[in-house]
Amino acid sequence: MSLLNDALRAAEQRQNRPEVAGAYTGQVSAKDRGKPWLWAIVLLLAAGVIAVSAYWFQAQTSSEKPPALVSATPVAESEPVLADVERQPAREPELSVESDPEPVPEPEITRIPEPAVPEQKKQVIVEQPVAKVAQPEPELSAPKPAADAPEPQVKQIRETPKSIDLRVSRELASLLRSGATREAEQRLQQLAASQPAIASREVFARQMLVQGMPGRALVWLPESAAASDAGLRLLRARALHASSDLPGAVATLERDVPAAGQNMEYRVTLATLLQQAGRSAEAARQWSVLIAQDDSRAAWWVGLAIALETGGEVTGAVRAYGQAAQLPGLSPSLADYVRERLKTLQAG
Repeated sequence: MSLLNDALRAAEQRQNRPEVAGAYTGQVSAKDRGKPWLWAIVLLLAAGVIAVSAYWFQAQTSSEKPPALVSATPVAESEPVLADVERQPAREPELSVESDPEPVPEPEITRIPEPAVPEQKKQVIVEQPVAKVAQPEPELSAPKPAADAPEPQVKQIRETPKSIDLRVSRELASLLRSGATREAEQRLQQLAASQPAIASREVFARQMLVQGMPGRALVWLPESAAASDAGLRLLRARALHASSDLPGAVATLERDVPAAGQNMEYRVTLATLLQQAGRSAEAARQWSVLIAQDDSRAAWWVGLAIALETGGEVTGAVRAYGQAAQLPGLSPSLADYVRERLKTLQAG
């Protein structure tokens, strides 16, 4: 290549001489006309240099295609061919130099498979997060103590003796409705061994009175349990009265009478038992307390009228009977009794 460049450079210098410039204008000097052999020698030398350069270039690149300069430059060219060479002195060297990049397939030999090494690195990087994900597995086993979470709830919902008694009383009512009296009594016995069980005792004793078993009811209504609760005293008095113990029943009710308006059933029972026990004045006083709380109860007026009549207060009895006859709610038999007593006392 250096030989070709030197030859082209020498040819260009010769073309730039005044004598060569004359060739472009068509003015040929007499000196040039007399030496045509000189141009022939120059052409031969140039062709030889070009041929040697092409052969050398072909041997270096081992290309199948011969350079375009070899086939494009015949040896016996006339002067017009030289003129073409003189007009484009810079393009042919550029073409010969730029033709070198033809073997640029070298970028294809860049061994692209070599990135296999980065792939291994990526695999390593991917495997590392997997190891990190696998590590939290012991942490996942840590929430096992969550199974113990109900313990705080059990502590917070700890039942008091009263709440336990209410729950067992509902269980006893269910058992008694189904006829499991013995099982209900055993359940009550277990509860009564650890606490007063007032609600449970009341449920069981009331059911025994309904079934006509006052003795069995009294077993669960001792004086020690009834002394602290008006409901248990009332049940005990009824059980005693059903057992033909009227004095004991009255004494039980008089032990601690509730305030007016708190327990109407307690006072009605007390007034009735006092009347049966022959204590009419005290019975009339209890009826009067009840009527003062609610004067719309016809049965209470009848109770007062009977107590007054028994005590000899006829005028007060007539007024009480008359008031009861004007109020609704009396049973047919009791209504007939009231009308009969009115006629008798008014006629008397």
